[in-house]
Amino acid sequence: MSNNPSFVLKGIESVVFEERPIPEIRDDECLIEVKKTGICGSDVHYLVHGRIGDFVVNSPMVLGHESSGVVHKIGKNVKHLQAGDRVAMEPGATCRVCEDCKKGRYELCPDIVFAATPPYDGTLCRYYRIPADLCYKLPDTLTLEDGAMMEPLSVGIHSVANIGQLKAQENVVVFGAGPVGLLCMAVAKALGARRIIAVDILPSRLEFAKGYAATETYLPPKPAEGESKMQYSERNAKTMREQLGIDVRGREAIDLVVDASGAEVSIQTGILIARNGGRYVQVGMGAPEITVPITTALVKELTFKGSFRYGPGDYELAIALAAAGKIDLKPLITHRFSFDQAPEAFNVNRAGKSEDGKAVIKAVISGPDVSPDEL
Repeated sequence: MSNNPSFVLKGIESVVFEERPIPEIRDDECLIEVKKTGICGSDVHYLVHGRIGDFVVNSPMVLGHESSGVVHKIGKNVKHLQAGDRVAMEPGATCRVCEDCKKGRYELCPDIVFAATPPYDGTLCRYYRIPADLCYKLPDTLTLEDGAMMEPLSVGIHSVANIGQLKAQENVVVFGAGPVGLLCMAVAKALGARRIIAVDILPSRLEFAKGYAATETYLPPKPAEGESKMQYSERNAKTMREQLGIDVRGREAIDLVVDASGAEVSIQTGILIARNGGRYVQVGMGAPEITVPITTALVKELTFKGSFRYGPGDYELAIALAAAGKIDLKPLITHRFSFDQAPEAFNVNRAGKSEDGKAVIKAVISGPDVSPDEL
């Protein structure tokens, strides 16, 4: 093919299909023919708001970063791949020479080129240029759809296994049963967690979580009239402890709290229910400033960490766990679209359900000339 059709964000609520040049690759890069791309909440956020924090869309940008594809061409220094290989694509190219990169925390690189993060183009196109070492061959047991899911799964790996340091037989609570939360639960299950408690305000999400990876679920009560967020969180934590038999010490204490919601009351509740000496990981993005029960965190000596994207080893572990059957990604893909249906895919994702009423967990867009049913 001599063209490179791309799905481009022109501005707030404005997307178009454009023909873009086919990228020229360097000696250490690959040209990937993109086959499957999942829609992430950040893609939708850029479409609706035109920015996420300091990342502002000031010029047209190709959307998409949760992708897999087939190697179309390799640079002359690439040894581990060849044309025709099916690969998962890690969509963040780093400088490799800064302090963070050299310390093995390349996700913190100040010069990272991350797909579909302004000003860099994403992967919703026919051909995408990428450093070869960020392409991971897919085992025969995994489909291209599985490959596209390696990006959000790696977020869960990073949060639970890397930052959260979850050990077998520990207890974990995950706030938010959306895609990232569900994948955090799946990672916890694969690593041998004893209790995996899913928390969400939607009963349908909790029902899915219980059938997927959670051992228990918790539906928070509704806030009372005149109740502050902190008062609500204190009541919520007390109710949660009573209903689920959670303690601050011993076998029933919560070793790891992961918030995948970004909601202020979830963050507050998570700090309140964590065990003494426990660990808390924030992966969900919400309001930039919130109130937290800092004295509780201090007295409990909580380890509070943020989790951003993924780092060294996360993609490899994600592929290994999926290939071994420890994590099943297929139930999470609820909606499939062809490339020319990309606008519809984003609308369905924003609505949270399709016209038939089916709730969206993960929507996947096929590449140009690829059938939605082609795995």
